[in-house]
Amino acid sequence: MVIIKTITSHDVRFPTSLDKAGSDGMNLSPDYSAAFCILTTDDPNFTGHGMTFTIGRGNELVCGAIDLLAPLIQGKDLSELTKNWGKTWRYLTSDSQLRWVGPEKGVIHLALGALVNAIWDLWAKTLGKPLWRVVADMTPEEVVQCIDFRYISDVLSPNDALEILRAAQKGKAERIQDALNNRAVPAYTTSAGWLGYGEDKMKRLLEESVQQGFKYFKLKVGTDLEEDRQRLRIARDVLGYDKGNVLMVDANQVWSVTEAITHMNALAEFKPWFIEEPTSPDDILGHAAIRQGLSNTSHGAIAVATGEMCQNRVMFKQLLQAGAVDIIQPDACRVGGVNEVLAILLLAAKFNVPIVPHSGGVGLPEYTQHLSTIDYVVISGRHRQLSLDS
Repeated sequence: MVIIKTITSHDVRFPTSLDKAGSDGMNLSPDYSAAFCILTTDDPNFTGHGMTFTIGRGNELVCGAIDLLAPLIQGKDLSELTKNWGKTWRYLTSDSQLRWVGPEKGVIHLALGALVNAIWDLWAKTLGKPLWRVVADMTPEEVVQCIDFRYISDVLSPNDALEILRAAQKGKAERIQDALNNRAVPAYTTSAGWLGYGEDKMKRLLEESVQQGFKYFKLKVGTDLEEDRQRLRIARDVLGYDKGNVLMVDANQVWSVTEAITHMNALAEFKPWFIEEPTSPDDILGHAAIRQGLSNTSHGAIAVATGEMCQNRVMFKQLLQAGAVDIIQPDACRVGGVNEVLAILLLAAKFNVPIVPHSGGVGLPEYTQHLSTIDYVVISGRHRQLSLDS
């Protein structure tokens, strides 16, 4: 028995705006930050750590929301929380007063992600396993019990999820060995691609990334079209077109639907694999229109990716139903933690859409490597690109 004694929030910020690390078309001067949630227990050997990523101002709001959620688990036995995770997750999202400032979105949901992930972290530590292995060692039935299917059962029922998970049992032991041998999750990098970087710095960092062995590279776009064309021209001078290097671009929501289609058609000659967040994250039909508008450019189709700002499994359900995306990118702590990510991974598997979880920031790469590995080992059985910093 492990009893949760205290739940504390911590406001941690880094002045990344000073050198424009993390800058993009929408967020010009971010200070990468995190609202940490730390659980202590009656056993000094076990603590739980969770976090939610922000970019500076407002981080204190998430910390305040963590403090409001804390009484829901204070004094609880860890085993009682984890024996029926889906039930626990619904309990944590159903406070009759806190739900009003969501529901299941916004600051309260960001805080929930930190709290839920802290419980998972604590549980994994008591089991002596990394998070991905905790899920990998579950039966399909146990994975399904982690999920609240409310609002998505019309598209993904528990039986649908069981069918996907049981099919993935084939080859699972071999995929676990891939994970243990660091072969499960290939990576991409945005380290050269921040919009505030000058051309010389971008080129130098791209060259360094190539030398490090990366094959997938992402650049920020979305301000001036000619500047974007120049940046992509420099990138292709370094990466080439026939060296197996893949280029992606990310607009961070700056365009209207029409602007996204026009702008990306003008960048098509540089052959980007996908455009990430081309417009408002809430505009599901807009993403569908953009995907259609980029399906036959002068240099072939450009895929559409989104998800880092999608606030819950319902939005992902609708994006997939509408055929609005080619790649989905859930954020481990914008949605409600590991449990909701599992639901999203299963939705993606049902629609045969690949996942590239949102990463970067403070702590997100730690989450992302586990979630991408869970997808590979437990759900899809297919390799995904893991973003180190996006």
